[in-house]
Amino acid sequence: MTYQSFTSPGGGLIKSWTQGVAFDDGARQQLMNIAQLPFVGPWVAAMPDVHVGMGATIGSVLPTVGAIIPAAVGVDIGCGMVAVRTDVHARDLPDTLATLRSELERCIPHGRSVGRSKRDKGSWHDVPEDVQQSWKWLAPRFRALCDKHPKLAKSNHLSHLGTLGTGNHFIEVCLDEAERVWIMLHSGSRGVGNFIGMHFIQLAKKEMERHQRQLPDDNLAYLQEGSQHFADYVEAVGWAQDYARLNRQTMMQRSLQALARTLGKPLVVEEEAINCHHNYVQQEQHFGQTVWLTRKGAVSAQQGQLGIIPGSMGARSFIVRGKGNTESFCSCSHGAGRMMSRTEAKKSITLDQHVAATAHVECRKDSDVIDESPAAYKDIDAVMAAQQDLVEVVYTLRQVVCVKG
Repeated sequence: MTYQSFTSPGGGLIKSWTQGVAFDDGARQQLMNIAQLPFVGPWVAAMPDVHVGMGATIGSVLPTVGAIIPAAVGVDIGCGMVAVRTDVHARDLPDTLATLRSELERCIPHGRSVGRSKRDKGSWHDVPEDVQQSWKWLAPRFRALCDKHPKLAKSNHLSHLGTLGTGNHFIEVCLDEAERVWIMLHSGSRGVGNFIGMHFIQLAKKEMERHQRQLPDDNLAYLQEGSQHFADYVEAVGWAQDYARLNRQTMMQRSLQALARTLGKPLVVEEEAINCHHNYVQQEQHFGQTVWLTRKGAVSAQQGQLGIIPGSMGARSFIVRGKGNTESFCSCSHGAGRMMSRTEAKKSITLDQHVAATAHVECRKDSDVIDESPAAYKDIDAVMAAQQDLVEVVYTLRQVVCVKG
């Protein structure tokens, strides 16, 4: 047994896989707040990358019966990873990897919004044909959602499909132990997912006010099964999760094309794509009961199931196989987990330290990405050691190119 357990003052049980890694008091308190809610249980599982989130802890696995907490799912609904292994080897890559990075940045919009008065540089100005074709699969269900919640139509939806975003989202070219080239990327449901998440978080808060429900944190506002908003949220969150998966598929195809163009020859995908969410909710069976299982910064690790656990932009990443540990609700961590807040990282990490930590990677070396520097994250090796009973490592990857928004 590698987990530790503790209870909240209200009697809620938490099992945490945090041996040998930082576990701050704020995250511990959030977990106790969640665990004491009457519809949560039999316990809450905390992964080794656990850290403070909005209301609900990032790196937590939350089984609920008869209710869902929208803020526990979060606003980057369906955020996750995809990775493929190609037939390209390290020896095939160009001597100057800046060319490949530039090609990836050219064909996939990335970056931060520049305000409503101008076009978001991280969105499409003219939506390409392949993205429009992907959208056709999503459009009918989105129209149905907008009929019920007209505000959703104002979000960035088509213009963000096939785009990366900002923050900890990335596209990486990596090498495994045999020097084979992988492409791995991290993104979610972009502007439309954020809009859906915020919209239903506010609706849940209004429900709590209407029913005069007292909560340890108002961001733990929930929607009860049987209510109209609950049914609409399940529909909306399912759509956003599909959007996120398709978003990653679209960017992966474009990334593979960028690699082929840079090499000047076609390539073959040798390992099937692993496309996994790590911010999502779905119905699952655990301990003989059907529950709504929310993984907020956690990956499904059913027996034999492949998943992805990335390190920071200067650390190793891992393709893993789940061990189906029922105590963690068949889950594992979604990454290294933040050690510092973004504000703290910008104050604590110097540009020279960031440049040194990413010396082996073709990536941005400017002050605007210091909050994503390796020192801002927990030690990925310690995180992996803490969850040996949850997953086994299949491939170890080191990045050579990293694109950040």
